[in-house]
Amino acid sequence: MIEVADLRREFTVASQAGRFRRTYRKVVAVDAVSFEIAAGESVGYVGPNGAGKSTTIKMLTGILVPSSGRVRVCGLDPARQRRELAARIGVVFGQRSQLWWDLPLAESFDLLREIYRVPRTEHAARLAECVELLDLAPFLATPVRQLSLGQRMRGEVTAALLHSPELLVLDEPTIGLDLESKERLREFLAELNVRRGTTLLLTTHDLDDIARLCRRLMVIDHGTVLADGPLDELRDEVSPERVLVVDLERPVADLDGLPGVVSARAEAGGLRHHLAFRRELTTAAKLIAEVAGRADVHDIAVVEPAIDDVVRRLYGRRRG
Repeated sequence: MIEVADLRREFTVASQAGRFRRTYRKVVAVDAVSFEIAAGESVGYVGPNGAGKSTTIKMLTGILVPSSGRVRVCGLDPARQRRELAARIGVVFGQRSQLWWDLPLAESFDLLREIYRVPRTEHAARLAECVELLDLAPFLATPVRQLSLGQRMRGEVTAALLHSPELLVLDEPTIGLDLESKERLREFLAELNVRRGTTLLLTTHDLDDIARLCRRLMVIDHGTVLADGPLDELRDEVSPERVLVVDLERPVADLDGLPGVVSARAEAGGLRHHLAFRRELTTAAKLIAEVAGRADVHDIAVVEPAIDDVVRRLYGRRRG
């Protein structure tokens, strides 16, 4: 679906060097980035502000022309074949709108049907599906300028999907949304990826979006890719420890000496124990059995490293 090889983008930045003179310097926003994304994948593309995420997205969608390197999306050159590419992808920018500000939401959808030349029956079926899953019916007749941010973002996603794109690119799609709107949008996008096989490429600062939607994570910083792989593997690589939280029926002073446990901590007077273990040394099931052999267990939970910690450690690995 996406092929990127040695992609680079430079910008010329002017600065004042005197009262009547300017100097110019080159700034590299994306530097030798290479990756491939297969059809049907859901990929998170994350990094700090200024890392090169949005610049990459703009080159993938044909908004910017690369300084050098090769990029193909749906088998097309985005910069040279923008019209053909637009018919095959959908793009949602969290801080930009493709809807008509003063028109009712439904009329924006009608205009987009004409722009993309979507047959009426196909458009109606697709719209009905989005209206049901995203609960758009109560505000279809409302002008876009009167919609809440959550309502508008649901409209933006619908607008990007009405021509049945093979690839959906989302740049900060949940920015500013309340918790309910975020969860509704995440559920819809997950369903879209699983049921229809739509490829998702997601850039966001909300790492809960990544954890909920993406099986693969790419981390970019200073224009280069720091890490790329399945989220679970990256988590194991930088945060190999898991924590088994055990609530006991009766207090136990400690649970030292358990096989595979690298550290243990008790709280609530010995009723709750936090047991950090490594997967290569033991499994959660074996550890639970060991604990149950020593004490009566009331409840258990396995805590995975937070995705925020995983990304933070990947950044730290570069600085190190």
